[in-house]
Amino acid sequence: MSVLTCVIESMGSSCSRSHSFDEAEAAENAKSADIDRRILQETKAEQHIHKLLLLGAGESGKSTIFKQIKLLFQTGFDEAELRSYTSVIHANVYQTIKILYEGAKELAQVEPDSSKYVLSPDNQEIGEKLSEIGARLEYPSLNKERVQDVRKLWQDPAIQETYSRGSILQVPDCAQYFMENLDKLSEEDYVPTKEDVLHARVRTNGVVETQFSPLGESKRGGEVYRLYDVGGQRNERRKWIHLFEGVNAVIFCAAISEYDQMLFEDETKNRMMETKELFDWVLKQRCFEVPLSVCEWFKDYQPTAPGKQEVEHAYEFVKKKFEELYFQSSKPDRVDRVFKIYRTTALDQKLVKKTFKLIDESMRRSREGT
Repeated sequence: MSVLTCVIESMGSSCSRSHSFDEAEAAENAKSADIDRRILQETKAEQHIHKLLLLGAGESGKSTIFKQIKLLFQTGFDEAELRSYTSVIHANVYQTIKILYEGAKELAQVEPDSSKYVLSPDNQEIGEKLSEIGARLEYPSLNKERVQDVRKLWQDPAIQETYSRGSILQVPDCAQYFMENLDKLSEEDYVPTKEDVLHARVRTNGVVETQFSPLGESKRGGEVYRLYDVGGQRNERRKWIHLFEGVNAVIFCAAISEYDQMLFEDETKNRMMETKELFDWVLKQRCFEVPLSVCEWFKDYQPTAPGKQEVEHAYEFVKKKFEELYFQSSKPDRVDRVFKIYRTTALDQKLVKKTFKLIDESMRRSREGT
């Protein structure tokens, strides 16, 4: 009896372990199948995600385009995100007025007609105070008193004369916009508008990405774009290389207005020449096997006539230069890549929207082989 019992117990234990093992194996197989299924689903989903790189030199408008994508094709900025730009905008004001004040002092020393850049004694005192604030790592919020000082300094004829020389002083493009809206910036309940956010300037560090579906037929087809914005300053470009892998298109931005400006990181280098060399470098990358989608570039050219006709002439000149550089720098077996130039303005939402619809259409045609 005891032996039988022992045998029965042994057999029962073996069956229990076998049953437990079968359950564990079944569970493991189910888990593995679920993982495989999810991988397959993610692979299929990734097939509808097209990788876009947003490249260009510093201050070329890349980050403004990136913000426009959020406004156009996503939910935009909620109140918390808008409020987060308050400190950035206040910093832009302090940085701008510091650049202008220090620039006026410098020009007063080196320019033949130095008297144009000499501030009134009262404004010199204000300038010293604001310049000290502008040199800090952290900036105080703009209040009514500080706004009054900034406005008084901004309206000084010497500062206005200096502002007209902004191309040699690294004066940000947002300067006039924020100086014309100082009162609202100092309000206690100030919440930046989308226009304020678009004008706000902060250098991109590292890599920022966003995912969106553009308007158009592809939206119904599930096409999704993943856009990467990377810093354009020289010390950020080493991060570009690994991003080229698996890319479907590059959007290369260049600011035509920078033809007479110097680099922030190298004041001996013309910004447009830097853009030209950077575009040339991008074209020559071994891993670069994608169509180029958007580019603008302006170098030196011969004016023809004032007004709108001159603007059109300048654009066509720049467009031709990029086309020539593309064919010069592309290897013979690469010239059949899709290469297009679209004209847009980073702050114009309608133009940006139209440009991305054109990019989307071009990429769909390329994928369809038409």
